Amino acid sequence: MSSPAERYAAARRKAAQAAQFPALDEFALELGFDLDDFQREACQSLERGSGVLVCAPTGAGKTVVGEFAVHLALRGRPDDPLPAADARTPPARRKCFYTTPIKALSNQKYHDLVARYGAEQVGLLTGDNAINGDAPVVVMTTEVLRNMLYAGSSTLQGLAYVVMDEVHYLADRFRGGVWEEVIIHLPASVTLVSLSATVSNAEEFADWLVTVRGETAVVVSEHRPVPLWQHMLVGKRMFDLFHDADAARKHDVHPELLRYTRETARRLELGEGRSAGPGAGRRGPRWRGPSRPDIVDRLDREGLLPAILFIFSRAGCAAAVQQCLAAGLRLTSAEERAEIRRVVESRVTAIPGEDLTVLGYWEWLDGLERGLAAHHAGMLPVFKEIVEELFVRGLVKAVFATETLALGINMPARCVVLERLVKYNGEAHVDLTPGEYTQLTGRAGRRGIDVEGHAVVVWSPETDPRQVAGLASTRTYPLRSSFRPSYNMAVNLVGTVGAEPARALLESSFAQFQADRSVVGLARQVQRNTETIEAYGAEAACHHGDFDEYFALRVAIADREKAIARQGQTQRKAAAVASLERLRVGDVIRVPSGRRAGLAVVLDPATGGFGEPRPLVLTQDRWAGRVSPGDFTTPAEVLARIRVPKHFNHRSPGARRDLAAEVSGTGLDRHGGRRGGRSRQVTGEDHQITQLRTELRHHPCHACPEREEHARWAERRRRLERDTEELRERVSGRTGSLARTFDRIVALLTERGYLARDGAVTDAGRMLGRIWTEADLLVAECLRRGVWNGLSPAELAAAVSVVVFEARRDVDERASLPRGPVADAVDETLKLWGEIEADEAARGLTATREPDLGFAWPVYRWARGEALAKVLGSGHEIDGEMPAGDFVRWARQVVDLLGQIADSGGATTELRSTARQAIAAVNRGVLAYHTSA
Repeated sequence: MSSPAERYAAARRKAAQAAQFPALDEFALELGFDLDDFQREACQSLERGSGVLVCAPTGAGKTVVGEFAVHLALRGRPDDPLPAADARTPPARRKCFYTTPIKALSNQKYHDLVARYGAEQVGLLTGDNAINGDAPVVVMTTEVLRNMLYAGSSTLQGLAYVVMDEVHYLADRFRGGVWEEVIIHLPASVTLVSLSATVSNAEEFADWLVTVRGETAVVVSEHRPVPLWQHMLVGKRMFDLFHDADAARKHDVHPELLRYTRETARRLELGEGRSAGPGAGRRGPRWRGPSRPDIVDRLDREGLLPAILFIFSRAGCAAAVQQCLAAGLRLTSAEERAEIRRVVESRVTAIPGEDLTVLGYWEWLDGLERGLAAHHAGMLPVFKEIVEELFVRGLVKAVFATETLALGINMPARCVVLERLVKYNGEAHVDLTPGEYTQLTGRAGRRGIDVEGHAVVVWSPETDPRQVAGLASTRTYPLRSSFRPSYNMAVNLVGTVGAEPARALLESSFAQFQADRSVVGLARQVQRNTETIEAYGAEAACHHGDFDEYFALRVAIADREKAIARQGQTQRKAAAVASLERLRVGDVIRVPSGRRAGLAVVLDPATGGFGEPRPLVLTQDRWAGRVSPGDFTTPAEVLARIRVPKHFNHRSPGARRDLAAEVSGTGLDRHGGRRGGRSRQVTGEDHQITQLRTELRHHPCHACPEREEHARWAERRRRLERDTEELRERVSGRTGSLARTFDRIVALLTERGYLARDGAVTDAGRMLGRIWTEADLLVAECLRRGVWNGLSPAELAAAVSVVVFEARRDVDERASLPRGPVADAVDETLKLWGEIEADEAARGLTATREPDLGFAWPVYRWARGEALAKVLGSGHEIDGEMPAGDFVRWARQVVDLLGQIADSGGATTELRSTARQAIAAVNRGVLAYHTSA
């Protein structure tokens, strides 16, 4: 206990603080809990009139600082510093804008602030909603504020504070530039409150904020209000990752964990415990870690639910729920089940029964009632929202989620489980970064509920506990700018401030700030690499002759062989496509490779013209789905025919079982004696390769006994030379890089008539300045050339979809289109894109993304009023039907672009009318549930 003297001194300090910071004292009294030190420090800086950057872990309570900015705006003290222009503004009209990166966060923050300050004081502006936009406090997505700044909106009058929640989103490669645009363009009179996850270069970011925003206090806290314990699950044993806090600081892994994992790995290598099943005889047994139902059951027994189990695959999340259901897991009481059903039924009353069946509603509800759910972007938004609500209320106990949940709304858990430390980033499988690991595990530990949070990594032979310790302890995840000028940004900047001031603004961006600082380090690396290349060259030298010449022949042979292999692959695919196009209902075929390898019967030949043929098949393992030419390394051969019932329902387990039995009853061999027999291209017959190999054999260096050793050094030198050349390009490209890019964009826009020769913005430029999409210039060109004129509403929706849609994975073949006007409009769009791309290439600009035709059929059919099942089946997806969540997300983006066309001064009256009709046609069914949810 403290002494009376200490208590008196503390009271004196508190009274002095209250006198110095009356607004904060008032705010703290309303909160009902004591402020943490970092919260108090940041709020005090804000009350002094300084901007503030707050970096703290997930769940630490950063948003309290943002809410204090709201309090200051509403308090409207007469003695608050106001810009001269606003000196007569009544205190009540001082405003605070609270920006968030995603609509879900905006909606959540809006409801929080309404509950605190009342609906008349708080507004909401997102792409979907506009509520009380003239309120003194408005919650909005960052893009909405950016658009306001460029449009010179009157709503900005009286703006005193802007809170940028999750400001570390400026590193996002798709949308991050918007944050920098806002920070640069906000009036100097506005105080900026930046809230960020913990980053290692907070000081660098703050240095930049000072240059563009003036005085900015930096408040960094790495303290978690709820302690996080790190564990590893090895088979059936759970270990602490660190022995104690001191070991965690030193990255020292628990000795017992290291000993046990090494011993387990050694046993696997020696083949101990090998099963006598189909895997026997292979090199070493396959590691079988704990099953997903076992993990959930264990967490339940140890009191670690509710839990989020991160699985970096949509299909994996759905499969995990099914595995838990099959294992008979039930985590809820009868009362909880009744409440879950009541909540769900109240939210889905507007969805027709046939749509619920298509969406897998009954299986989903069964999982929810047992306390289990998946959460990923492929789900219908209203389904995701229900999962979030039930999880926050503690009714759903275990959620299997992709990493998108870590970036979403506030949904903390007692425990977080990571199944793997590798994820697919859209291009390749990559290791988790320390920042991603911290973001995911930061969900563990609910403030005010849990005494501690728990993060569990599931061990596998590929997982080194020391790697996990590094992820858990590392604080080296810097914030990197993704800002780059766009066409829309260029015309808006030139129109607002003029060409030269616009260049100066771009040079003040965080991207240029970082680029200028990094050039010194890059130049040093180039020098080091050059010295190493010389050393490698000396090692590769051969006394028999010119080894560089000899090595060039080896590289040429390898390149030619790769080219021939690619050509052979194209020919094989063409043969597979042709064979699939000839299939009929009832044909029994053999799928030679992939997860669905084995015998299958054709249920629907899919000859409807949606790009490459993807017949619906049923395998002898009872799986029903669509296969593509990618599943066939050899042409599909009809081995037998069986009768398929006329109204066969492939969603019925019983029907699938009976027909699969008939397939097995044909007596055909599952693998046919050759597994994935890829036809081999005889590369030796190629004339060019023959000639190169002859030259290689006759070269003097071919006889050198140390030839392969020389070749290894030469290969290292070649790779390092390539890397060094890239570094040189980066050095030359970074100095003043954004201004140079801006100059090239301005030149292109001037040539195309969006900017006049004297730098003025033309009518076409003003139209471009109101188009907010990645392909802004392409959309503007389509409007100017009348590409979309004369289309029906459904045709217009299909035609504009190609400039917004982007498939999750690259598909080799081009998707098909509705014939007639849609195909003509898309062909014209592709032609315009080709012209723009050629202009961009000539000027060294990043190319506008090629239009993607994969969403044209689904949105066309949907806008024509066709059923959801048929629409999802027409998606150009590798894995079969388009997920409902993807359909809703892309359809909303189509609606957003149609709305811009409907308001565009560059569109004809008829086209604007058609766009409004198209919006009405698309905004039905699952889109309407999403809007109303």
